[in-house]
Amino acid sequence: MKKSLPDKRTMKVIVVAGTPGAGKTSVLLNTIKFLKEQQVTIAVAKIDCLYTEDHIRFKKTGIPTLVGLSRDMCPDHYTIYNMGEMVSFASEHTADMLIVETAGLCHRCAPYTTNGLGVCVIDATTGPNTPLKVGPFLSTANVVAITKGDMISQAEREIFRERVMEMNPGCRIIETNGLTGKGASELAGCFKDAPVFNYNENRLRHNAPFSICTLCVGEMHIEKKYHRGVLRHINGVQEYKGE
Repeated sequence: MKKSLPDKRTMKVIVVAGTPGAGKTSVLLNTIKFLKEQQVTIAVAKIDCLYTEDHIRFKKTGIPTLVGLSRDMCPDHYTIYNMGEMVSFASEHTADMLIVETAGLCHRCAPYTTNGLGVCVIDATTGPNTPLKVGPFLSTANVVAITKGDMISQAEREIFRERVMEMNPGCRIIETNGLTGKGASELAGCFKDAPVFNYNENRLRHNAPFSICTLCVGEMHIEKKYHRGVLRHINGVQEYKGE
């Protein structure tokens, strides 16, 4: 029988999203080092699409780590759907804090919840317009960790920072470096200040995409006559086609 979750928890849940290669795992490993020094007991859930070895890096630090591969499911939807199991895993390991690292591939989604801490990790070398392109996983985050800022000019860093603020005026920006550990202490402080997580009274901050079509469920034909659902044409017009 599936074990039910209690109504009240003292655990804190941190959901970290960001595009592949942004440096999420490296930033988290540095942050976890500071948290462990402060006697915070941590569990990690590593969510990816098809393959990952990042869990090995977490396990080397002695942290219990759960791995989930979303495969045909959106990794952010997979994270949300399996949040209960991840919280149970952390609880079984008597963790004070669960850190969920998700692939963050869908720019229409945000896996952050109302009483968890949402952290977006974003790579400054991807160009000044990137903050305008990545959608709600940046615009609904509490904290935005900018990585690789040392690889661009000061002017480029300032423009990038302004674009982040344009998309999310209320966020806290932390400049981080996965190699040197810059920003990890400040990020650890944000993690410790996160609200207590309540699974049964939690909701998403941003709605999942409403556009579900036949391509989403396996249709292989490309001709329009085969497709149903909420569809958008190249000219921007949206329509619903039923059976």
